[in-house]
Amino acid sequence: MASTYHDVYEGWKADPEGFWKEQAGEIDWFTPFDKVFEPDEGVYGRWFTGATCNTCYNAVDRHVERGRAGQAAIIYDSPITGSQRTITYEELKDEVEALASVMQEKGVAAGDRVIIYMPMVPEAAFAMLACARLGAIHSVVFGGFAARELATRIDDATPKMIISASCGIEPNRVVAYKPLLDEAIEMSASKPETCIVLQREQHGCDLIPGRDIDYAKAVGAARSAGAEVPCVPVAATDPLYILYTSGTTGQPKGVVRDNGGHMVALKWTMKAIYNVEPGEVYWAASDVGWVVGHSYIVYAPLLHGCTTVLFEGKPVGTPDAGTFWRVISEHKVSTLFTAPTAFRAIKKEDPEGKLIDDYDMSGFRALFLAGERADPDTIQWAEQKLSVPVYDHWWQTETGWTIAGNPVGLGALPVKYGSPTVAMPGYDIQVLDDAGHPVKTGELGNVVVKLPLPPGCLPTLWNADKRFREAYLEEIPGYYKTADAGIIDDEGYLFIMARTDDIINVAGHRLSTGGMEEVIAGHKDVAECAVIGVADKMKGQMPVGFCILNAGVDRDPAEIEREIIALVREKIGPVAAFKTAVMVPRLPKTRSGKILRATMQKIADGMEWKMPATIDDPAILDEITDALKERGLAS
Repeated sequence: MASTYHDVYEGWKADPEGFWKEQAGEIDWFTPFDKVFEPDEGVYGRWFTGATCNTCYNAVDRHVERGRAGQAAIIYDSPITGSQRTITYEELKDEVEALASVMQEKGVAAGDRVIIYMPMVPEAAFAMLACARLGAIHSVVFGGFAARELATRIDDATPKMIISASCGIEPNRVVAYKPLLDEAIEMSASKPETCIVLQREQHGCDLIPGRDIDYAKAVGAARSAGAEVPCVPVAATDPLYILYTSGTTGQPKGVVRDNGGHMVALKWTMKAIYNVEPGEVYWAASDVGWVVGHSYIVYAPLLHGCTTVLFEGKPVGTPDAGTFWRVISEHKVSTLFTAPTAFRAIKKEDPEGKLIDDYDMSGFRALFLAGERADPDTIQWAEQKLSVPVYDHWWQTETGWTIAGNPVGLGALPVKYGSPTVAMPGYDIQVLDDAGHPVKTGELGNVVVKLPLPPGCLPTLWNADKRFREAYLEEIPGYYKTADAGIIDDEGYLFIMARTDDIINVAGHRLSTGGMEEVIAGHKDVAECAVIGVADKMKGQMPVGFCILNAGVDRDPAEIEREIIALVREKIGPVAAFKTAVMVPRLPKTRSGKILRATMQKIADGMEWKMPATIDDPAILDEITDALKERGLAS
């Protein structure tokens, strides 16, 4: 079908308030809004002022009331523990209401903060929805985060309660959460009154009398008693959650998400962007600790009346590189959303995609990638092996949903490899130079969004309006700074080339490390790569590539390096001065799959560095240091 995108986008631009008023008709409000947008409230204005609503009601109760009571709401699939569970909308309401009853009994009320420190289990989603039901503000902290990192979040959010579990389970180890939780509370100036702890059979824990409550016992008792907890009306502009993202100062930034605008935006995206219908199975392979987990494991699919998959596993090793195909086949997933790093891991283990043939993928329609740059090689591999369209899209923790994407529900636009496609309604994306002036078409610059930001984006940082202005709004007045660099071509397609701190300066030439990575990833033997700029006395900076080879490659690494150098020279030119490609067994990443390029750069430059709180395996940084020293780098 011909795409209606351009008409829809121009319609939004001509009448932004009319556009969002129409989308707000998809949400049930307790009292209507006075204004769609009030420019004089908050830091840059607020959406749907005067309205009251409840996110849990829209995600759960209304579906029970309107014919979806028996439909699956959540499918829990844990290849690590070998367990599966399907929870209908009616059962979800009962679970959420029972937990909300326990929380209410312990004094949790609207506006209180609750930290959720949980693995990928259904109870994590129940806890988020129970907070929303009570009007309490949840802050999910990635399960297994170090005690000090958890403590900083406890001190910033000052929670009345923490909901946690005895442990998380990784493919090769059990991570005991309770000692980390106890240590974090010990370190914190702010002490929660109550902790509700889910005991997992793989590793139990001791509870502290007077503070800790056994989740199963307390919630089971409330459920047996037929606990009823009505949804508490909150202002559309009240916070639904705080999600901490790492700050440059080491002090985490608490991204705030409101209730009203968040629901309106997310509900719109499910059909317009992902082309998913209510009742279909949608899977975001992420974690509830990250923004993707908030938006697209829990809230958006449930607001839309879909079935969402909550997966406790990894793309490889649980048990093999076919686990994604098993989940898609077994649960009849129509659409998958994950990070490119997951597909690079699968491609490395099964380069020919042979495991796909073991499963019935006939109901699978589309793959969406986001979270980091999606190199064309990974996209093309997925297209060829899966025989479905693959769409890159770009957004941030701060926005909560797509800034630029391919709106498949409005009619898909042609894919351009390396581009997340075009600006979504709500976002006026521009590329400006450092002085705030527009750059020429196709020229690299700072990617910014003209204010106001659309519904669903952060209105501010938790208790930090000044920091919000300084971090995002002051550098180029009238615009939100994305901190990404990119270009817009003559058809309006956006290309995100790098974080602005990943633009390197080689002998006065501003070059994108992302552009070089794209070329290297095209080499037939390379599974994954990262490029950083290393300090150089002559040229200022020199690019250095780190490459992971595909499984089964046994050629001389020096020969592969020569081919990679020639490839970069051919595709980008001698100006890149690319002369070093180091073969490594793995790259340091966060638990969400982002490569820790800034830390690698500090190691290479011999600068002081701190262990990133989000790192998946700290030992990899020692491997990188050794590899650099072997090549005469990392003083």
